[in-house]
Amino acid sequence: MVDVDRAVIARLKRQGRHFEILVDCDKALEFKQGKDIPLEDVLATTQVYFDVKKGEKVSENDLMAAFDAKDVTEAIKKILQKGEIQLTSKHREEEREKKRKQIVDIIHRNAIDSKTGCPHPVARIETALGESKFRVEEHKPVEEQVEDALKALRELIPIKFERKEIEIKVPAAFAGQAKGIVHKHKVTREEWLNDGSYYSVVEIPSGIMDEFFDELNKISHGQVESKILKVIE
Repeated sequence: MVDVDRAVIARLKRQGRHFEILVDCDKALEFKQGKDIPLEDVLATTQVYFDVKKGEKVSENDLMAAFDAKDVTEAIKKILQKGEIQLTSKHREEEREKKRKQIVDIIHRNAIDSKTGCPHPVARIETALGESKFRVEEHKPVEEQVEDALKALRELIPIKFERKEIEIKVPAAFAGQAKGIVHKHKVTREEWLNDGSYYSVVEIPSGIMDEFFDELNKISHGQVESKILKVIE
């Protein structure tokens, strides 16, 4: 069992009430991710509480009824798998850093310099975001934080999200590989032409246009025909 003094709370809300257990933060996160961790390495105690701090204990019968479980262990596993695990300051910082990198990557791939039309380098986005008032929230999904991050960046650098609709035609010899690359993105139209070549219309974030064409040109030895149909802001 885990030392109670080092344990954190894992909780799950059921039937309008919280069910809490004391766990080791690292082991509980690993268990939640699906790793085969013995429960004795995860738990500080097998007792389940309505409120750990107040010492309000849950009876075994109430616990199994709330979780439709056959035994206490099964109910505890559900709390670990589906519940929220209280993070230590170390884990909160690691989670914020992980999400910050994901936010920067999304902005880099989808945004351009609104003055030049060119992508911003990752380093420039990271520096500006660090200088801005934006703060990453460890419990909030990355997708819900991107717009706030973009607003903060606009105060420091010229930046906007932009997509382009592009027409692509690739010779038959490279058509199969080209289709695989194109289908990583939003395809709005595609067909195989009479000569066996592959034709498609695809939406690409402006920030990764160069990366997209580098990939296509590499497999086709530069034999790609393309045309920008429209810009989507």
